[in-house]
Amino acid sequence: MTEPDLSGAAAVIDTASLLLDRAAKHLAASGSIDDQQQVAYDLAHAASAVESSRALLDYGGKGDLEARITCAFVADAVHDLACKLLGREEEWGVEPGDLDTALPFLRSYRASDFLIGLGGQAGPRHLDADFEMVQDTFRRFAEQEIKPKAEHVHRHNADVPEEIIQGLAEIGAFGLSVPEEYEGFAGGGESDYMGMVVATEELSRGSLGIGGSLITRPEILTRALVRGGTEEQKRHWLPKLADGSVMAAVAVTEPDFGSDVAGLKVTATRVDAGWEINGVKTWCTFGARADVFMLLARTDPDRSKTHRGLSLFVVPKPRGEGHGFEFTQDGGGKISGRAIDTIGYRGMHSYEVAFEGWTVPEDSLIGGEAGLGRGFYYQMEGFENGRLQTAARAVGVMQAAYEAAVAYAEDRKVFGQPVGAYQLTQVKLARMAVVIQAARQFSYAVARMMAKGEGALEASMVKAYVCKAAEWVTREALQIHGGMGYAEEYDVSRYFVDARVLSIFEGADETLCLKIIARRLLERAGAS
Repeated sequence: MTEPDLSGAAAVIDTASLLLDRAAKHLAASGSIDDQQQVAYDLAHAASAVESSRALLDYGGKGDLEARITCAFVADAVHDLACKLLGREEEWGVEPGDLDTALPFLRSYRASDFLIGLGGQAGPRHLDADFEMVQDTFRRFAEQEIKPKAEHVHRHNADVPEEIIQGLAEIGAFGLSVPEEYEGFAGGGESDYMGMVVATEELSRGSLGIGGSLITRPEILTRALVRGGTEEQKRHWLPKLADGSVMAAVAVTEPDFGSDVAGLKVTATRVDAGWEINGVKTWCTFGARADVFMLLARTDPDRSKTHRGLSLFVVPKPRGEGHGFEFTQDGGGKISGRAIDTIGYRGMHSYEVAFEGWTVPEDSLIGGEAGLGRGFYYQMEGFENGRLQTAARAVGVMQAAYEAAVAYAEDRKVFGQPVGAYQLTQVKLARMAVVIQAARQFSYAVARMMAKGEGALEASMVKAYVCKAAEWVTREALQIHGGMGYAEEYDVSRYFVDARVLSIFEGADETLCLKIIARRLLERAGAS
């Protein structure tokens, strides 16, 4: 079998990185990204895959299998880049043959025999003992409490069972990012981010809709409060978020404004009782069951101020029914939610929520007077970490799909032998295992960066790469099941439709690539 070559992998990554830098400089000199959206989008995804490869190099140095996985992934990532370039070199500002030096590496490590030689092994995770304990705790909960209920919730579009919420509260899931001084478990170091990533993967392996996603919204609100909340707000809300007595939903997106939050129309206007909220939000996941909304609203009527006229609020509300709700206040205010049915990601339910004269106290404004106009920045603090957590959710869904595919390939016989005995299946399973481990290790690397106050770009990259990879992995897992993969009686059909949402929420893939990743790459190219 071909031996792994980590120095060769590093050289190929460097070659790809230099090419991407040249492409970014060419794009920067060509004018607006909006005039070159296709190249900018492909550049962002290619750079995200190459950055994933670079993050995997340390993992590759930990053993022979780890090195083989690394070489296989690097070869795939650079091959994908080559496919994006072929015939479009002029658009990218590069020359045909710029990747020729990488071809011998690709021939060796994309070869079917090399992939089959991996034996479908996913490789060890190399977690520290403390994180192994976190993994064991959350995996056990997912196996015992979440997985047995996941299919019923999915098929019947039911609500998240209350016993799951209570159980997660008891094992500390909602307090992972709440600082210790506010009755959470976050000590302010790397373990805060790593613990969240590990726990999220295991819960999402049980179910995206009623597992991993349950801790996303409390996480986003927690980060926003820690960043911008007053001391009184932190002491009031953070302990309640940590113990699960207050569950949060996020109300940012509007019917006419998705990721373009600068144009938001929902208003919060000062009144004697505090603030009056008017307008409509959409895709407000978990909006009925939640006890509070984290709501981004326009507090400055001067729309020319765009995102600088937005402020962030904690909006208390009663708990409602899963398929729709309506509440009124004594002063005439009303809030109503219409459930939006979706093909997957069920249990949480997403809503279009209308606010009509709904009033909240003065102290609902995060940061108080100092928070006026700062809402965009506070919510971005939560969303950056939310992107990392979404990547961890994607890894969990992929892992569940891969395990289902392996089990089916071993049991199902076609033309006289198990599905898993065929070369094509073996190659598919090997590539799936490689992609999952690379995604996982990139998530770990970004968690370590964010613990140091770095990694904002990488958080967007890991979200972009891993969520798109999850669509491919779950698709292949379903395909290995054949016709039964299309049947709801097999969990893999749920993994497939759940994975599809990952590239949409927490920053739609196209917006994330064009407005954040590509823009930052071009800025970096211009500065070098």
